[in-house]
Amino acid sequence: MDIRKRILVTGGAGFIGSHLCRRLLAEGNEVICLDNYFTGNKSNIIELLDNPYFELVRHDVTEPYYAEVDEIYNLACPASPVHYQYNPIKTIKTSVMGAINMLGLAKRVKAKILQASTSEVYGDPEVHPQPESYWGNVNPIGPRSCYDEGKRCAETLFMDYHTQNGVEIKIARIFNTYGPHMNINDGRVVSNFIVQALKGQPLTIFGDGSQTRSFQYVDDLVAGLLALMQTDSSVTGPVNLGNPIEFTMLELAQTIIELTGSSSKLVFQPLPQDDPKQRKPDIHLAKQLVPNWNSDTSLQQGLEQTISYFEQQLV
Repeated sequence: MDIRKRILVTGGAGFIGSHLCRRLLAEGNEVICLDNYFTGNKSNIIELLDNPYFELVRHDVTEPYYAEVDEIYNLACPASPVHYQYNPIKTIKTSVMGAINMLGLAKRVKAKILQASTSEVYGDPEVHPQPESYWGNVNPIGPRSCYDEGKRCAETLFMDYHTQNGVEIKIARIFNTYGPHMNINDGRVVSNFIVQALKGQPLTIFGDGSQTRSFQYVDDLVAGLLALMQTDSSVTGPVNLGNPIEFTMLELAQTIIELTGSSSKLVFQPLPQDDPKQRKPDIHLAKQLVPNWNSDTSLQQGLEQTISYFEQQLV
C-alpha cells in the first residue's frame, strides 16, 4: 500500500497551481494549498474544498510558513507582465523571500522542493532555441526585471541551499503555458486573443507579429512537474519544460480567430520594452532526465479546451 504524501503547493489557487493541486489529489496525496489571492482565485479550486485531503490556507510566502510536509512545489509569484509590473517590489520579494522561506521549511522538515522558474531567465535570447546551459540576456533594470531577476535569484538560492545544506531541489524552467483557469485579465497573449475574439474586438498585436513563442498546454506542464519531482536526487535542474513547436503571434491570432469563428480584425501596437523576439525551449535535457514526459498536446487541441473555458467565463 502506498503511503499518502503530504504536499505543499504555494500559489495553489493560481492557474498552474490549481491544476497541480487537482492532479496531486487524484493521485492519492494530501495537499496544502497556500495562496494570498493576488492573482490566484478561490474559484479555481472551489470544487476541491470538500475533499478531506485538501487544505486551503490564505498566506503570503514573503512570511514564513510552518508545516510537516514531504514535498513542496513553489509556484507563488505573479507571472504575467500586467500583474508582476503592478507592484514590482512585491514581485521580487515574492520570488526571493518566498524562495528563502520555502527552502528554510524544506531544510527543517527534510522535504523535497521544486521551484517553478521560468523561460524569462533567458531574457531576450541571443541563442535559439534556449538550452539550460545558456545564461540569458536579461536587462537588470528594465520593467520586466522584477520578475526576470527575481526568478534568477530564486534559482541561485535553490542551488545554494542544495550545495550548502543538502536540500533536495528541482528547478523547472517553465515556457509559455496556457489552458483553463487562466485569469481572464492576466494580459498574456493566449487569454488576450481568446477574450478579444469571443467579444468580437480587434486582436492586439504588439510589434509586427513576427515574434515567436512556443505554447505548452497546462496538462503537459503538470505532468512534467510531477515527473521531475520524482526523478533521482542527483537531478536538480534547471530543466526546461515547454512545447518546442514555435508560432508567430500572427499565426496564433489567425488560429484563434478561426477556432472561435470570430469576425475580429488585427490591430498593431508598438512592441513593449525588453519583450523577447523569440522563445523556444530546447527540451533535450528533459527528454533525457524526465522519464516518459512529452509536451505534445497540439495547439489546436489545447486552444479548443481553453476557448471552451473562456466561453463559460464570459456568459
